[in-house]
Amino acid sequence: MAEAKLLISSRNYSSWSLRGWLLLRLSGLPFVEEVVSTDDPTARAELLLQASSIRVPCLIHDGLEIWDTLAIAEYLHELQPEAGMYPAERAARALCRSIAGEMHSGFAALRSSLPQNLRARVPGFRVWSSAQADIDRITAIWRECLERSGGPYLFGDRLTVADAMYAPVVMRFVTYDVALHRDVQGYGRAIREWPDLMRWVEEARREPETISELELASDF
Repeated sequence: MAEAKLLISSRNYSSWSLRGWLLLRLSGLPFVEEVVSTDDPTARAELLLQASSIRVPCLIHDGLEIWDTLAIAEYLHELQPEAGMYPAERAARALCRSIAGEMHSGFAALRSSLPQNLRARVPGFRVWSSAQADIDRITAIWRECLERSGGPYLFGDRLTVADAMYAPVVMRFVTYDVALHRDVQGYGRAIREWPDLMRWVEEARREPETISELELASDF
């Protein structure tokens, strides 16, 4: 079987690349990375939310190209079922897919108002009402899952696809100084301490590329 390759764009700015990379790490499938330059017009349009679809990250494996993040998750789950990327119990598995799908297709106000920038810190950032509604919904999802599973992750003591999908949101909350309610603070901490995420963030901090449009928040 051919070696897997994951196309990613900026580590600092691309939340979708982060999700795809975390999914590969969860699966245990060996892979290499190839970085698409932020000067590439398609990659730049995606980062600036000017593209109608997201084509990066893209998993290339066994003669196939899989570019939608949820499609990557499902492909890896089929390929590596022993990795336990979804909960074992049917109802929990259905909920995991539902909230992963909601992250995949929703929360547009959060994406546009609080773009990913892992290097930035914006104390006292003013969150507008539309983005606050997204934040409230996200934390409600976390609260429900944690109450059901007991934590520390959304579906218990094992990381799943849902955690990979929401990990970039945790980091957005760090960047923009979004305070978490006490009942979900532990989840935010557990995700921030995920070794794979910590590795990605450290590499993002060393990334030399800067996209000025995504640095404006630092001036607020």
